[in-house]
Amino acid sequence: MNSYVFMTDSDSDLPFGYVDELDLTMVYMPYMVDGKEYYDDLGRSGKQKDYFDSMRAGATPVTSLLPQAAYEEYFEPIFQQGKDILFVAFSSQLSGTINNIYAAREELLEKYPERKMIVVDTLSISAPQTILILKAHALYREGKSMEEVAAWLEENKLKAQAWFTVDDLVYLKRGGRISAVAAAFGTMLDLKPIITETKEGKLTSTDKVRGRKQALRMLVDKAVENIDDPANADVIILHADAAEDAARLESKLQEKIPGLNKIDTYFVGPVIGAHCGPGTVAVCFFGKERPC
Repeated sequence: MNSYVFMTDSDSDLPFGYVDELDLTMVYMPYMVDGKEYYDDLGRSGKQKDYFDSMRAGATPVTSLLPQAAYEEYFEPIFQQGKDILFVAFSSQLSGTINNIYAAREELLEKYPERKMIVVDTLSISAPQTILILKAHALYREGKSMEEVAAWLEENKLKAQAWFTVDDLVYLKRGGRISAVAAAFGTMLDLKPIITETKEGKLTSTDKVRGRKQALRMLVDKAVENIDDPANADVIILHADAAEDAARLESKLQEKIPGLNKIDTYFVGPVIGAHCGPGTVAVCFFGKERPC
């Protein structure tokens, strides 16, 4: 049995089935809709479509940081059991939440000086983080030490890539990713951004194409360029209630990249979905190091 607990958070969009199967210890992230607070249940309630339908109808979900005290409530029972913690966190460049993790760790290690806790900043969010979690957890199940698993994550985290496009620029405008003027002109010209996670763990637009079909073709092209080992690419297609486009993307990927082991498809979670909006489609995989 491992002497430490493998932990991560729901901003990975890790489907709840994996949580149950692997008995993962999760931190669940908050969001608010119409003034009511919820916690991301990773699809357990089966209400993902309802969530994006509510956004189409005008709901504006809001996300927030999980406070230090909440992390302490997650971590302290584990230390009390005499176990250490490996925490696989989402990108420090997309939220300040990781600072509350560090603060909770510092506070608790003063109280439990015999314990250890390693935090890995994956520089990822959503499915790329899921890919890293599942590969690292396989090492955990093999009995690898906390230091060995953390070292593998640090060495390989930039191989987890995401390429996505959004359907409506208004959500990027709300999140401050683009200006109101850029959103207006982009909508008028039917421009679709191609967005990726960078080496620094940020999001950046690498291309703009006209129309949805061209955007999906570009996602396929990015996967072709960056997958070097199809059998171990662990491809995940995410969508924010855009199942038909996700199916088209899967078909094209299978056609253009022979030898893919499998492609999983599931919903974007509510926290990530609040910032990208309904209609978002992404291809995520383990491949070459991120190009930018």
